[in-house]
Amino acid sequence: MNISDIFIRRPVLSTVLGALILLLGVQGIFNLQIRQYPEVEETAITVTTAYPGASADLIQGFITAPIARAVSSTENVDYVTSASRASLSTVTVHMKLGSNPDVALTEVLSKVQGVRGQLPQDAKDPVIVKGTGQQFAMMYLSMQNPNMTPEQLTEYIERVVRPRMSTVEGVADVQIFGAADYSMRVWIDPVKLAARGVTASEVLTAITNSNFLSAPGKIENDYTTSSITVFSTLQSPDAFAALPLRSDNGQVVRLRDVAHVELAAENTDTRVNFNGKPGTFLAIFPTPAANPLTTAEAIHKIVPDIQASLPTGMTIEIVYDSTEQISASIEEVYKTIGEAVLIVVVVILLFLGSFRSVLMPIVTIPLALIGVCFLLFTAGYSINLLSLLAMVLAIGLVVDDAIVVVENIHRHMEEDKMPAMQAAFSSMREISSEGTPMHLTVAAGFAPLPFMAAPRARCSANSP
Repeated sequence: MNISDIFIRRPVLSTVLGALILLLGVQGIFNLQIRQYPEVEETAITVTTAYPGASADLIQGFITAPIARAVSSTENVDYVTSASRASLSTVTVHMKLGSNPDVALTEVLSKVQGVRGQLPQDAKDPVIVKGTGQQFAMMYLSMQNPNMTPEQLTEYIERVVRPRMSTVEGVADVQIFGAADYSMRVWIDPVKLAARGVTASEVLTAITNSNFLSAPGKIENDYTTSSITVFSTLQSPDAFAALPLRSDNGQVVRLRDVAHVELAAENTDTRVNFNGKPGTFLAIFPTPAANPLTTAEAIHKIVPDIQASLPTGMTIEIVYDSTEQISASIEEVYKTIGEAVLIVVVVILLFLGSFRSVLMPIVTIPLALIGVCFLLFTAGYSINLLSLLAMVLAIGLVVDDAIVVVENIHRHMEEDKMPAMQAAFSSMREISSEGTPMHLTVAAGFAPLPFMAAPRARCSANSP
């Protein structure tokens, strides 16, 4: 007895099973992730170390080389890249595909801490960030406000906008391009410095000794406790300008005598314009395990909420979204699937010339494509370009089997004058190589196809 006989004899069972497959497939579709490519744990750990004033050669020899040598011994490392430029060292550790990003971050952190004592004392502490290693951000947002200075705009972004963006699920890092952080700028005049016999090191020493953070402690008794507050930091350009540098014969040389002090941007080397107007960009980088489409959708939802709470005149706008290309590619594949189904139906109709014969492929194609989504969901896969293209190829296999069954049943009904039920039994037995034996003489190098059996003209294996 062929397994197909059960479903031929019990049409209600076949209908219920088909409906069950359809419902499970619909459930799988709503729960499957939509991605551009299958999820791959592509982890890159970036170690950034700043050493203000140091040359690129000095950075390479005393910071980049020790860190790169230490992190290269981390488990599951694929390769390590490094870059050294004036005042900054960057070492990127690329992990093997499938490596746990949290474990990789912990191991790299321990390796860097092990060589921290070998770095120059004036170097900043290394900053370690986990990411995907991609050079371009997933999204870029532009913020502008003609009523604010660049420093004020950057301060607002750092305090309000950036923390809200960082809380979005799937966001690994939010970088600010064109940032103008507040800094006390001391512009030393070498002519005035030489005229008063003061060196630059004396200026630096005076600023360091007179501008520091202090925590003197607290005063307490049996009933009250009071914290001691010491204003040991200079708060304004005038306070810095009045800083004494030297006293000779009753003449006090102050900082304003040899330098110009102002509160301005820390770095003015980068300028960002959008539509011809100055502004600031926010670059959104995803985590290694994040779904770009889901993360981008969350960013699109939060941007209107941020816009509603911004000060008057400030705007935020998404100027680049890489997920738009992903969505367009997936839509094209969906369109291809629809076109393939339509072409198959038309071809069957033209060759078989029966609307009744077209019903089987019309039912089989969507049932197979939707039903397989449940298996994809249970196996942990996602709807991506590769799985959708596989569905496009699978349409041909599904349609081929459906056409073979329909054509064979149709042949038995016309040529052998069999009833529909008997024709279905005979056709399925022939196609599945059960029941009727098939003795075909096969040339060397070719294999017999199950549906090539011809009941009216069978060939003996010993025939010439």
